[in-house]
Amino acid sequence: MKRWNGWGDDSVNANVPAAALRLLESIVGAPATPRDASREKVLASVPPSRLSGETGIDTRPEARLAHACGQSLPDWMALRTGTVGVFPDGVAFPESREDVRALIGTARNRGWRLIPYGGGTSVAGHITPEPSDAPVVTVDVSRMNALLELDAESQLARFGAGVAGPDLEAALRARGFTLGHFPQSFEYSTLGGWIATRSSGQQSLFYGRIERLFASGHVETPTGSLSISAVPASAAGPDLREIVLGSEGRIGIITDATVRVSRMPEEEDFHGIFFPSFDAALSALRELLQGRLPLSMLRLSTPEETRTTLLLAGHARLIRALEGILALRGAGTGKCMLLAGLTGQERVVAAARKELLSVCRRHGAIHVGKSFGHAFKKNRFRAPYLRNDLWEKGYAVDTLETAVRWSRLPGLISGVESAIRGALAADGEAVHVFTHLSHPYQDGSSIYTTYLYRLSGDPARDLERWRRMKRAASLAIVEHGGTISHQHGVGIDHAPYLAAEKGGRGMEFLASALSHFDPQGLMNPGKLIRAEARS
Repeated sequence: MKRWNGWGDDSVNANVPAAALRLLESIVGAPATPRDASREKVLASVPPSRLSGETGIDTRPEARLAHACGQSLPDWMALRTGTVGVFPDGVAFPESREDVRALIGTARNRGWRLIPYGGGTSVAGHITPEPSDAPVVTVDVSRMNALLELDAESQLARFGAGVAGPDLEAALRARGFTLGHFPQSFEYSTLGGWIATRSSGQQSLFYGRIERLFASGHVETPTGSLSISAVPASAAGPDLREIVLGSEGRIGIITDATVRVSRMPEEEDFHGIFFPSFDAALSALRELLQGRLPLSMLRLSTPEETRTTLLLAGHARLIRALEGILALRGAGTGKCMLLAGLTGQERVVAAARKELLSVCRRHGAIHVGKSFGHAFKKNRFRAPYLRNDLWEKGYAVDTLETAVRWSRLPGLISGVESAIRGALAADGEAVHVFTHLSHPYQDGSSIYTTYLYRLSGDPARDLERWRRMKRAASLAIVEHGGTISHQHGVGIDHAPYLAAEKGGRGMEFLASALSHFDPQGLMNPGKLIRAEARS
C-alpha cells in the first residue's frame, strides 16, 4: 500500500547506514526526533466538503487527504505534522475523454476549480490546492491508463494519460518495445504528468527527454478539445505540442498521448569510473558529449556527493579497500564518481564502450568495472525511500535542479551550494549539501543538488528554514544564468522566478495562451503563472 505521509510502498524500507548517519551528525549536529501526527488526527482535520451529492465525485475525508499533497518538502511537513490546511472538496475519477469533457463543463457552469492529478509525485506544488472561495475538485486520471494503440511499423504507442511508469513499460515490453523514460519518480509518476512538467528520464541521452518522445496528444480544455496529430516533422507554423508540454494543467486535462517508442535494446551496460578531480571529470564529459558518442547516461558526482554516495552504499570494508586502491592511483580525497550507461545494438555498445574508456583514461580516470553501474541500475528508484528513514531519524532532505551552459557551470554549483549553506548561518545551523550532473548536453548540463538539515522540533521553524534555503538557492540560480527548473516543472515553488527566464513579453504571451484555453481561470489556479500575472 502507498504511504499516506511519505514516499512509496509502505512495505519497502531503505535504511541509512550508520556511517552515513555519523557523517551527517558530524556536519549538521544531532537532530530532534520528530513527532508525527497520526493519520486519524489528520483525517479529523479535514473540513466538510463544499460539494453536496455530486455524482461520481468522492468527498470522503480519506480520498481528499490522499490527494491534498505531493512530495515536496513542504507537502511532507504538512502531512507529517498534521498541518495540511487546504484540502480538495472532492476527487473525480474520469475514465474517458467524454468523462473529462463533462466534468470540465460542470466545473465551468458551477465555478469549480479543477486540479489534474497523475501519480501525486510533484515536488514543486503542482497538485497542492490553493485557498479558494470556490469548491476545488482534484481530477485523478489514473483510470485512463490503457495502451490504446500500437503502430509497430511507425514505433508509435498511444496510452491513456494516467498510465504509471511501470505499467507503461510492462505493456510495451510485452510487445518488444520500451519508452525508455525513467525519472526517479518512475514507480508512481504518469505519462500525462511527464508531459505536463517536461520530465527528463535517467537515460535521456539515448531515448531523449519527454519533449522528443511526445508525438501527439489530446487535451480537454474549458473552451473545447485540442487534438494534435502525430507526424514525423512539420513546418506548418508553430508546434502546438509546445503549448501542452510544460502546461502543468493550466490549459486543461491531458486525456491521452502518443509517444515514440523504441525496440528493446540488444545490450545495456552501466560502468563506474572515478576521476582524480572534478575539473578533470568535466573536461572528459565535455569531450564525450561534444564527440556525440552514443551513450545513454552520464551521471557525475562532485567530491562531496561521491563521499556521501560511498557511505550510503554500505559494505564499509569493501569501500575502504576500493578507496585505498583509488588513492594509490591518484584519486584521493578530491575524487569524483561517474556512472556511465551505454544502450543499443551490441556492436555499437562495444565500440562506444571502448571510446568512453579511452576518453576517460586520457583525463586520468580509473575504471572500476560494472558493479557500481549495475548497483545504480538495480537501486535507481530506491533513493526517495531514504527520505522516510532520514525524517524518522530527525533530518529533512530536499533537492533542487537546474541546467546551465558549461562555461557557467562551476560558478553556479558553487553559488547554489554556498547560498544554501549561508541561508541558515544566522541560526548557527549547518547544512549538508552535495551535487551531481545528471543530464549533460553538448552545450551544458543539468545540476541536481541535495541538501539535508536537522529538524528542530518546531514545525513552523523547520518550514521557515526551508523557505530561506529555497529562496537563496533560486536567486543564485537566476544570478548565474540557470533555468529555474530542468525537469521538475514550475508549480508553486518556482513561479516567482519564472519571469527572470521568460522576460516580460514572454510572460504576457504565456498568460494570454492560458486565458485562451481557460478564460475563467478554472484549471489548476496559482500554478506556473500566479494569478496576478494573468491580469
